[in-house]
Parts: sequence; structure tokens; C-alpha cells
Amino acid sequence: QVQLVESGGGLVQAGDSLRLSCAASGRTKNNYAVGWFRQAPGKEREFVAAVSWSGGSTFYGDPVKGRFTISRDNAKATVYLQMNSLKPEDTAVYYCAAGGIVRKSPSEYDYWGQGTQVTVSS
Repeated sequence: QVQLVESGGGLVQAGDSLRLSCAASGRTKNNYAVGWFRQAPGKEREFVAAVSWSGGSTFYGDPVKGRFTISRDNAKATVYLQMNSLKPEDTAVYYCAAGGIVRKSPSEYDYWGQGTQVTVSS
């Protein structure tokens, strides 16, 4: 079992930056790939980024490539999502999820956090 808690969301203006954190706990908290997803009202959950358990492989959704960076610190059992040049269309609830291998589909992840709201004003 892995428990995930997201933090770092908030209200910012277009062009600003935010860093989200996903803190993991549990006996095998570092033995998972971690993905970030987001869901805006009325839309499906969307893949944002993912990182392998070692941190050696990262993947990004097309809308965030070049603006967002995912990283992890296994000593702190925490995964980060650095979000730069934020746009109003980035507004959503952001979730982190843990799974066995890196995938872009939400259904491939076993454990989910409760989400953190990110709102970008124009």
C-alpha cells in the first residue's frame, strides 16, 4: 500500500510558476513509477507527466512539454512537478498516482492522491 498526498496548488496569474509536491508513505513508497494527471470541470482526466521509480525516465503530455518538469527525490519519498509559464488552460485539479511502470493511461495506476487545485487567471 502507498499513500499519496499532493500539495502546492493555488491561484496564480498567467505566466507564473508553481511547484506541486506528491509525498508518498507506506512500506514500498519508492518502488513505483509516479504520474501526474489533471482534470478540469467537464473534461476527462488528462496525462501530464510521469517519472520512473529511479527518476531516470520522464514523459510529458504534449500540452505541457517544455513548460513542466517532473522530478523525484527518493530520499524524501517525494515527486515534484515544476510548472512554468502557466496558462489559463492549465487550470484543473492535479492528481499524482503511483503504479508499477510508467504509463500515460490513468487506468494503469494503482494508488491516487486526493488532488490539489491549480487555478491560472488571465
